[in-house]
Amino acid sequence: MSEPATTLLNGWGRTAPTRAVLTPVHDDDQVRSIVRDAGERGVVARGLARSYGDAAQNAGGHVLDMTAADRVLAFDPETGLVEVEAGISLDELMNRFVPQGFFVPVTPGTRLVTVGGAIGADIHGKNHHVAGSFAQHVRWLDLLTADGEVRRVSPEQEPDVFWATAGGMGLTGVILRAQVQLKRIETSRCLVDTDRTPDLDSLMTLLSETDHLYEYSVAWIDTLAKGRRMGRSVVTRGRFATLDELPQKRRTDPLAYRGSIKLSVPDVFPPGLLNLATVAAFNEVWYRKAPTRKRDQLQSIPTFFHPLDAVGSWNRIYGPRGFVQYQFTVPFGQEEAMREALGRLSSFGTASFLAVLKRFGPGNPGMLSYPSPGWTLALDIPVQKGLARLLDDLDGLVVAAEGRIYLAKDSRVRPEAFERMYDRLADFRAVRERLDPDGVFTSDLARRLSL
Repeated sequence: MSEPATTLLNGWGRTAPTRAVLTPVHDDDQVRSIVRDAGERGVVARGLARSYGDAAQNAGGHVLDMTAADRVLAFDPETGLVEVEAGISLDELMNRFVPQGFFVPVTPGTRLVTVGGAIGADIHGKNHHVAGSFAQHVRWLDLLTADGEVRRVSPEQEPDVFWATAGGMGLTGVILRAQVQLKRIETSRCLVDTDRTPDLDSLMTLLSETDHLYEYSVAWIDTLAKGRRMGRSVVTRGRFATLDELPQKRRTDPLAYRGSIKLSVPDVFPPGLLNLATVAAFNEVWYRKAPTRKRDQLQSIPTFFHPLDAVGSWNRIYGPRGFVQYQFTVPFGQEEAMREALGRLSSFGTASFLAVLKRFGPGNPGMLSYPSPGWTLALDIPVQKGLARLLDDLDGLVVAAEGRIYLAKDSRVRPEAFERMYDRLADFRAVRERLDPDGVFTSDLARRLSL
């Protein structure tokens, strides 16, 4: 019998592709069969592949393509509770339910994420300071574990399994279904305030003093700015508009919504296109075109939440070598560590035009859930000479400040650094060992970090 065909898989950063047997799955029995026969290299679930690194890869093993299991199973328009299969995307939820007056409780910078992936990475968004992360809006989930059993777990029922799965990157089992609490909205438009700040100190002061006034908040930072301009930024904050805040002409269809991809990037960009000169020019234009202060601008959901989703396969802009996204958090009170990190990035000359800073609110019981109270900075950096050493040094700075990096973005952290970032890592390993003593559920990330 011939060996099954393998597929070359990579994360969104395109840095470390590996081959695995990729199988689209549609139902519990199919998932159970593949898990039972996975072999020594194991299996991991995969959604829309928006993890930046190696979390949804499994070299030499099996990968389950969950995107065909994408049905809405039940919806209560009175409460906003929706029961879905794990392969459904946030994009599809928005297309179906925004016109009915409901929005997803949490969305990252892309709507092209499955519900299973949103739970597995415990995604966060611009509203973490008021709403927490995605898992906090999940009422229950069905998890197929290594013994073939399907467990319905929740924060009340087997909470240790639930909170090991939330943020557990698919390593406790396969999420099959979930019930999620949607957010009620009156319109599909957001009222947005914009401020331009000249440096990091003014940015942090603005966010610290005013974030509590806004439901959604984020800042774009120019990582190439140096000296007195270091940390200059464009801050956008907002909330959903009420019906009476819309112009009269928009009130006839206040929940109109369309998330679309306007163009797609071909895979033809050479290495080095995003360099210091091109990114510096972009950053200067982006900063200068932003208003110094603007209030109550009406923006659509795609414009405010997901501007990059209008460009399909935008990751190709970084060329065939790919890019690293580095996202870290340091606690409140460690502002000097954030300042030092930004200074190192600025001095290195990181050619990143995507750099955002936010404030996190309280964390949750998730053993590997990333958000914790403090400042979080995320930036995309093209693969280049000296980058590995820079990021290793930044890991040391983050560890010393009692911070952490985000597994859904990571492709390169060293295991000894990671061990010091998550104080509930031993609890996670204990739950995983109990559920899966033979290590059936695994991934390139799991092997790299000995999870």
